Amino acid sequence: MSALTITYALLFYTAALVLVIGTGAKLASYLRTPAPLKIPTTPAPTTAGGVGLRMAREVVFFESLFRSSKWTWIFGWTFHAALLLVLLRHVRYFQQPVWGVIALVQPFGTYAGFALIAGLAGLWARRVFVDRVRYISTPSDHLMLALLIAIGASGLAMRYVARTDIVALKAFTLGLMRFDWQPLPADPVLLVHLTLVATLMFVFPISKLLHAPGLFFSPTRNQADNAREQRHVAAWTTALEK
Repeated sequence: MSALTITYALLFYTAALVLVIGTGAKLASYLRTPAPLKIPTTPAPTTAGGVGLRMAREVVFFESLFRSSKWTWIFGWTFHAALLLVLLRHVRYFQQPVWGVIALVQPFGTYAGFALIAGLAGLWARRVFVDRVRYISTPSDHLMLALLIAIGASGLAMRYVARTDIVALKAFTLGLMRFDWQPLPADPVLLVHLTLVATLMFVFPISKLLHAPGLFFSPTRNQADNAREQRHVAAWTTALEK
């Protein structure tokens, strides 16, 4: 077994541990954070069912962003929708046999890579050309966008510029899951792509990308506007009383 295969196998095992443990720890922290006040963003639903429907609209359609800025919504929604298709397309590397629905996604996932980069480019341009957004942007914001674009661009390069052996690549990924390591193709573009993906896995738990699961813990979104009908008591106050 080559040193390259061993290096990348250990790299992805480590990255997966950091991603799972780091994200889990952050979510546990969010769960423990007190919410002493009833602070849903109005107009807000007054029932739990209404909150669920509102959260679904926010997750699927980015409702609040649409109301706030149409241009940002276009680029943001395009990026996230394309990312979903790209991720679904990559599921085939971890399945044998491949599910029918994943097979159907393959053609759409290929072209979604271009939409993904276009959406990211629009979001990056917003941070450069919109004064109020440029003022609050930090170097990490630009680096994260650059990392995501580089991942998308290197993925497309493997498809249209320097093709890699996807059969060998799938054998490698399946081998990682089964702890039966298989040789990793030594294609430079593939190695760049995998290195960038591993980097993203490492930084995800400490980056603003945590807004994805964090949305579900936001009291402005997950609370019902029923302060008049029902007294809001934070869980941590009940624990103190005991």
